[in-house]
Amino acid sequence: MYLQTLMELKKNPKMWELFKYNSYWYKELNRNPESIKAYKEDMKNKYHLRTTDKISDAIDNIDIISNVLNALK
Repeated sequence: MYLQTLMELKKNPKMWELFKYNSYWYKELNRNPESIKAYKEDMKNKYHLRTTDKISDAIDNIDIISNVLNALK
């Protein structure tokens, strides 16, 4: 594996954790280091780091707070 790809993986703890637990990425990144973009997308999907996930979590929190406030009335 290219040193640059390995260093990029070790920079982010979540990327490194995903790499340790999903060995098929080792083979993929070893053969094609440009697939790091696909790897990052997979990491964002698995750890819910996309913008839509964050918005959905915020909406859920607002709903919970409003339900608690309605219950206290």
